[in-house]
Parts: sequence; structure tokens; C-alpha cells
Amino acid sequence: MVRQPRYLWLAERLRDPILRGEMSPGTRLPSRTRLARTYRVSEQISRAALRLLVTEGLVEARPGSGYFVRDVPEVFRLCRTDADSGSGLGHLSRETLGTEQERCEAPLSGRLRLRDGDPVYRTTSRGLSTHMPIALHLSWEPAALTAGTLRTPFDADPDLGLLDRLSAAGHPVDRVVEEVAVRSLRDSEASLLGCAPGLPVMTIERTHYSGGRPVETSDLIGAAEQCRLLYKLSLARPRRPGDPRGRT
Repeated sequence: MVRQPRYLWLAERLRDPILRGEMSPGTRLPSRTRLARTYRVSEQISRAALRLLVTEGLVEARPGSGYFVRDVPEVFRLCRTDADSGSGLGHLSRETLGTEQERCEAPLSGRLRLRDGDPVYRTTSRGLSTHMPIALHLSWEPAALTAGTLRTPFDADPDLGLLDRLSAAGHPVDRVVEEVAVRSLRDSEASLLGCAPGLPVMTIERTHYSGGRPVETSDLIGAAEQCRLLYKLSLARPRRPGDPRGRT
């Protein structure tokens, strides 16, 4: 039987009372020196145990003050089966920051099957909870689809959903593809979310298709520890012997 490393053993001794609620948020943990003396381990082991708890999000290190139990962040569930297949911000309030026309570059050109330099409309919005930004939504669509019409993101009624707007322009959406990943928050995104660059974030890359052609693609970005994806799937019930359903 493999012996458990001492720093994992010590982290478990500290983790259990936190998870049981015996140590409330804001409680200061013993110093590395005191932990080493109490549990008869080296300070190197106590330091590694505390760092592990910081990585797990249970503890935060405050320079010059020590280690403290973290507040449990509020969790927001983003429904991925929304009826209008829009931004997918769920119950968060949407704040549109603006739409701009720009030149398409890789890797976006690959997602929209455009040439580098082709014009696209980029719309930036945020999902808010009590005026605090929780998620960032970036959407791009080929300008050629709606240019010269009243169905561009600039001209259309703001209350008109994406699907209705594209359908009215002659591009009805018939398929949606999503890809989920986790990466580090970039500088340009951090300023819009009010977070530090490098924070682990979950990204949902969603692309809408019309007749096999990508007509819009977007990135939904949110802190990994706060955002959850909610999927509701309806499954066909198998017919039982003698079930009259389906008979002609």
C-alpha cells in the first residue's frame, strides 16, 4: 500500500472542517510554523498543504496577513437549451456594450469559413447579477449576410432575437454546435469582467448554421468556479409490448 504524502494528509485535516462548515469564511488559519508544530511536520509540508487548499479554492492567501477561509462564490447556471438560442446568459441581465465592424482573422475566419480580412460584425455584451459582471458574450457574424438591409446588428430592433433577425434576412438557422473548454482569462476580457488576467474561465463556443453555412459564432466566457452549464435533454421512451402507440 502506497503511503500518502504528508502534505496531502495535512491538507485533509484542514479541508474537512472547512467543508463541514466548522470554519466559517474569513476564519484565519494557523500559520505555517504553528501548523508544523501542531502536526509535527516540517514547514515545507505545511506550506505545500496550504498552497493546495489555495489551488482548490477553499483558502486564500493575503500577503502579510496569512491564510483565510474563502467565501463560497455564488453559482450561476446557464441554460444551454434556451428557446431562442441567443446569448445563453440564462437569468443574468444582459448589458450590450456595442457592435463594431472589423476584419476577420484566424482562428475566427476558420469558424465562420471566411477569408482573412472579410468584414464581420462583432457584438460585445455582458451578463450581470446585481450590476456585477459574471459572464462575457462575444458574437461575430459575416457582414455580407445582412449588409445593406435593416437586419444588421446596427439597424435591427434590439428586442429582435438572433434567430428571428437572421431568418428575416433569408438565413434561417437549422443547426447549432457547441464546444466547451477551460482556459485562462485574457487581458482584454479581464477588463470587461473586472477580474485578474489568468483566472481559470469556462468558454462555450457556439456556432449557428443555415443550410450547412456558419452564419454566426460566439464565445460565452465565465469564471469556472461560478458558472455551471445546465442541460435538459428529452429522451424518447421505449415502447412496451402491446403499446398501441405507433400502430396504424
